Amino acid sequence: MKEGRVFDQEQLSGSKFHQCALVHVEFEDVNLSGAIFKDVNLSNSSFADINFQRARLTNVNLANVIIEDANIDGLTIHGWNIADLIKSTGQRDPSE
Repeated sequence: MKEGRVFDQEQLSGSKFHQCALVHVEFEDVNLSGAIFKDVNLSNSSFADINFQRARLTNVNLANVIIEDANIDGLTIHGWNIADLIKSTGQRDPSE
């Protein structure tokens, strides 16, 4: 398959990508709900205007991840409610 292809308004539901090189790929206005990502390298990626509601992340490397301007209501890491932890510090939310 050729590099640099543009898929516009394609119906790719149910597709499976296995051992594909998708380096520097752009996804814009794409519905990936119900997608499964396993053994995927997203290092140096950028996410903006993303809905991760009810997503489950397991065995992930979040080292040096920066999360800004995020709704973290109910965000739980290792059983800890992160929004509650931040509120309990008494510090002002920097996004306000």
